[in-house]
Amino acid sequence: MADVHKPVTRSYNMSRIKGKDTKPEMLVRKFLFSEGFRYRLHDKKLPGKPDLVFPKYKTVVFIHGCFWHGHEGCKYFVVPKTRTEWWIDKINKNKQRDLVNIDLLFKEGWKVIIVWECELKPEKRERTLQSLVRKLTK
Repeated sequence: MADVHKPVTRSYNMSRIKGKDTKPEMLVRKFLFSEGFRYRLHDKKLPGKPDLVFPKYKTVVFIHGCFWHGHEGCKYFVVPKTRTEWWIDKINKNKQRDLVNIDLLFKEGWKVIIVWECELKPEKRERTLQSLVRKLTK
């Protein structure tokens, strides 16, 4: 099946996808800030440039998009029907890079928390955010 968009349109659409300051990330940041947590953003000195870094708790938080990080069993992770092999390869490389970065962070003594995009949908949001607060403080 051919792409429904022309290459120029597809390229433009893909260029608009952000890597940081995404809606799920902003939602978590605003909530945690309102709860009194202070953090650093996208620390380039740490493996994987975590979305949120809490030096006080020696904890990092990654907010993963279900599609880009291949969230298994999630309805938001659907492999595209065009260029399927390319997408599977790309997503698998993302997952592998995530594992390597998490392992490096563990070895440096950091606690790692991953929040998935689907866990921030309205029906699960409150439970996820409260769970995040508990994980940060324990």
